[in-house]
Amino acid sequence: MESKKRHIVIIGGGFGGIATAKALKNTDADVTIIDRLNHHLFQPLLYQVATAELSPGDIAAPIRSIINKNPRIKVILGEVEKINPDKNTLQMRNGQIIPFDQLVMATGAQYNYFGHEEWAEYAPGMKSVSDALKVREKLLMSMEQAEGLDDSNKRKSLLTYVIIGGGPTGVEMAGAIAEVAGNGTKHGYRNIKPEEARIYLIEAGPRILNAFPESLGEKAKKMLEKMGVKVLLNTPVTNIEKNKVYLKVGSIETINIIWAAGIKASSLLDTLKVEQDRSGRVIVEPDLSIPQYPDIFIIGDSAHRVDKKGMPLPALAPVATQQGKFVGNLIAKEGKRKTNAKFVYTDKGTMATIGRAKAVADIRGLKFSGFFAWALWSFIHVLSLIGFRNRTRVFVEWIWNYFTYKRGVRLITDRSGCMHCTTYEKLHKELLEVHA
Repeated sequence: MESKKRHIVIIGGGFGGIATAKALKNTDADVTIIDRLNHHLFQPLLYQVATAELSPGDIAAPIRSIINKNPRIKVILGEVEKINPDKNTLQMRNGQIIPFDQLVMATGAQYNYFGHEEWAEYAPGMKSVSDALKVREKLLMSMEQAEGLDDSNKRKSLLTYVIIGGGPTGVEMAGAIAEVAGNGTKHGYRNIKPEEARIYLIEAGPRILNAFPESLGEKAKKMLEKMGVKVLLNTPVTNIEKNKVYLKVGSIETINIIWAAGIKASSLLDTLKVEQDRSGRVIVEPDLSIPQYPDIFIIGDSAHRVDKKGMPLPALAPVATQQGKFVGNLIAKEGKRKTNAKFVYTDKGTMATIGRAKAVADIRGLKFSGFFAWALWSFIHVLSLIGFRNRTRVFVEWIWNYFTYKRGVRLITDRSGCMHCTTYEKLHKELLEVHA
C-alpha cells in the first residue's frame, strides 16, 4: 500500500513564501501555497506605482506562473482564518479545513497605527496594489483640481502632501512626490508653480532612516530638503482627521496624507497562542520553528529573531527571502532534517532612493550616496524583480523617465464598485470641501 505523501502548506506568496516554494522544487511532498491575492508583489517599488512611475503589472506576477513548472505545488486563493497547531490543521475563511504535516507562515505585515486604527481611513498605507492605486488617484486628482483653480490660496491645501514616517518607504515616497509636484509644468500642468508644492515628511524620532548609519540619514535629509521637502523631526502625530493632521505643535490641512510609520505582524499569528513581541511577531527558535511545534515555521516580517548583535532582524525582503530558502531546504527531504540547524542572516546592505539620481546605500560598511548609490539601487532592484518581462519593462521605463522627466501612467480612472478604491465623485467632493 502506497504511503501518504507529506503535505507542506505555505501561507503567503510574498518574498518568504516564494523563496520557500522554490527551495522545495525537488521535494517528494505535496506543497500548497495559500494567499488571499493571486499575485506576488514586489513591495519595495510599490511607491512608484503610487507616484505614477510604474504600472502595477511591472512589479507583480501571478503566483501560479512563478511556480507552474513544479506539478507538486498547487495554489489556493483564499484567506486563512485560524491555525490549530495541536491538530495540524488550518481553517479557511470559507470554513474549509486543510491538514498539514509542516506549515510555513510567511504572512507578512500590516501597517501599525499604534492603537489609532481609525486613522487608516484618512492616512492610508501602501501594502497592496489597491492601496497604491488609491494613493495615486488621490495625488493626481489633487493636481488636476489645483490646475483648474486661479486662486493660489485655494490651491494651497491641494498641493500639500504629508508623509508620516521617516523610514525607507516614507523617504522614497517624499522624494517621488517632490519630483512629481515640483515638475508640474513638465507634466502639462501650466498653472501649478513648483514653489506652490508643500511636502512634509514627519518623523517622531530624532532622525530619518534610523536603520542606516547616521551620516547617511543626514545626507538623505539634506537631499530631500534640497528638493523642497520639509523634514520635521521629533514631531509625533497626535491625531488625524479627514483632511487634517495634528502635530505636537500645530496642524496641517491636506487631503494627501500617507502613512509609512511602522508595521505590525499579521493578526493570524495570534491564533497560535505562543509568545510574541510588541509588534506581534512570534519569538522563533534558531531554526525558525516555534516552541512546542517543531513542524510550524515562521519567517519574514512575522518572525522575531535577533542577529549577532542581539538586535531583531529587520522587516526587509532579503531577510524573508533568506529565511524562506533556509526553511525550504530544511524540510525538503523527509527524515533528513537537521535538528541543530540555525538560521544566520547575511546582511548584504541596505539602500534607499531619494529621487532622480539620488540615493543612499550602506553595503557591508561601505557608505555611498548620490548618483552611484542610485545606480546601484536601480540595478539591484531590477535584478530582484521576478520575470524577464518585468525587468525589461521597468528598466526601459526608468531610462525614459530619467531623460524625459515624464511618467507614463498618470491615469485617473473611475473605479466605482471597487470596495477598496476611491471613486472620482467622492474624491471631487473631498477636494471641494478642502478649499471651499
